[in-house]
Parts: sequence; structure tokens; C-alpha cells
Amino acid sequence: MPYVDGFVLPLPKRNLEKYRAMARKAGKIWMKHGALGYHEAIEDDVPEGKITSFPQSVKRMKGEAVVFAYATYKSRKHRDQVMKKVMNDPYMKNFDMKQNPFDGKRMFWGGFKTLVSF
Repeated sequence: MPYVDGFVLPLPKRNLEKYRAMARKAGKIWMKHGALGYHEAIEDDVPEGKITSFPQSVKRMKGEAVVFAYATYKSRKHRDQVMKKVMNDPYMKNFDMKQNPFDGKRMFWGGFKTLVSF
């Protein structure tokens, strides 16, 4: 069953087009190096929770939206192989974090084994 890397981050809405361009480039890099799929989505129906929620998870501020992204792989081993290539890609090696269109300190991510897939 596929392995999934998930990412959640806060995005200032004013940076949407800059982020979209960066996400398109990132997706092409992930796919070039072997990911099965790469997806980026922006909030549409993410209510503020009483205990926890997507907005609370990134400490969303006024003027920000939550982005949920994920990439899929054949297995954990395949993910590790792809990520090694991605991190060695010239674009990624030369990425200037000062130009990042979101606050990377409030981003979180993780790898997941698939439980159910259709």
C-alpha cells in the first residue's frame, strides 16, 4: 500500500500566487525524482475547533489560509530514496528560505503508512 508524506502550513493569502508557483516547481521536482503523486490544497471548509483544528494546528492568523499538501510513494523505502534525490536537487539545495512565502516555523509534516486505500 502507498506511503504518504503529509504537510500542513499557514499561508498569508497575499502570497498565494507566489506559493502556487513554488508548489508547482516542488511538485515537478518530487515527480521527476519518483513520487507517485504530489498534491497541494488550500483551505475551503476548515472550521475553528474548540479543542483542535487545522487553523489551530498552525496558529493561523488573520489574513492566512491553511495549506494541506501530500506526496505519495510505493513504500517508506521508496519515499526515503525519492527524498534523498529531492534534497540533492539543485533547486532545493539553492532554495533561499528568506524567500519562503510562508512561516516555516509553523509548518508540520510527517510520514504515514496507509491503513485503507481504494
